[in-house]
Amino acid sequence: YIPPSDTSKMKVFSGNGNWHLANEISMHLGTTLGRATVKRFADGEVSVNIHDNVRGKDVFVIQPVGPPVNENLMELLLMISTLRRASARKITAVIPYFGYSRQSNREDGKTPIAAADVAKMLSVAGADRIVAIDLHNAQIAGFFGPETPVDNLDVSGIAIPYFETKFLQKPVIVSPDANGAARAKSFRDKLIHHGMDASLAVLLDHNQTKRGEAKEEDDDYVDANDMELVGDVRGRDCVIFDDMVDSGKSITRCTKKLKQLGAKRVFAFATHGLFLSGAYDRIEKSDLIEVVCVNTIPLQTTQVAGVSSWTYSSKIHQLSVAALLAEAIRRIQNKQSLSYLFDNHDSK
Repeated sequence: YIPPSDTSKMKVFSGNGNWHLANEISMHLGTTLGRATVKRFADGEVSVNIHDNVRGKDVFVIQPVGPPVNENLMELLLMISTLRRASARKITAVIPYFGYSRQSNREDGKTPIAAADVAKMLSVAGADRIVAIDLHNAQIAGFFGPETPVDNLDVSGIAIPYFETKFLQKPVIVSPDANGAARAKSFRDKLIHHGMDASLAVLLDHNQTKRGEAKEEDDDYVDANDMELVGDVRGRDCVIFDDMVDSGKSITRCTKKLKQLGAKRVFAFATHGLFLSGAYDRIEKSDLIEVVCVNTIPLQTTQVAGVSSWTYSSKIHQLSVAALLAEAIRRIQNKQSLSYLFDNHDSK
């Protein structure tokens, strides 16, 4: 429990992207979510109605831009616009998962920089500040102008106490590609800081396509010649470290290669767990011991006889970032530094 800020000057609202996380954050703040209705017209248009008085108040809107991405993005934009027109003093968009973050640079002259376009839309809608978690590419913060500061929170530290319960033997932190090596090294360094003798390895997939693109051949097939390991995993426990799990093909391919090279146990940690396109089934059938993620995106639900139920996998474990985000909101509201969250939250 975090002592509440001056809630008379602060309001916290949520869209439909992750209501459970938003409600948990508000509980940590010692307040309740603001009253708002976010619904659809018959033709699918998003309708937003704010029922609380926000004039002159600092407002925080919690909304991940996860599946369905376009629906959640439009909800966020319209909520920000509505609050701006209702004379809110300052609007902070808390975006646990930043959709379109994988499109942050041009592959050729005929593709958009979608992350930059989303940043522009958020700024034009009226967002004064952005709080995000583990952006796919840190350069996305630069797509916002200096008038819209961006706080990109690293939450990997909350996984360390959990992995300590797994009694990892000579752990190796494995990046599934060269681009994620710096992120994996940062997590390795945190483990060393906590007294764990961890090392680093990088897998290079010579047959890899850009994440999210289709391949003609079977992505689940692994040829030893397709992947190259920089490092040593023989007889060691491995933790594949990535920023997201989408279809699960990357981490299951990496797991198969690590087992071929003599790895003892293979875990995976990813900040954002999307688990789409058969990911649950793919992970269940793999040699992965467990996939750990945080609750920036709610797990999928299925409809059986009109009743929603969580899609379940025994190998997936979610950790909560509610306390961390609540602390970030409290510090922003009280005009305190967020450096503590970047440097020290993993040791709390």
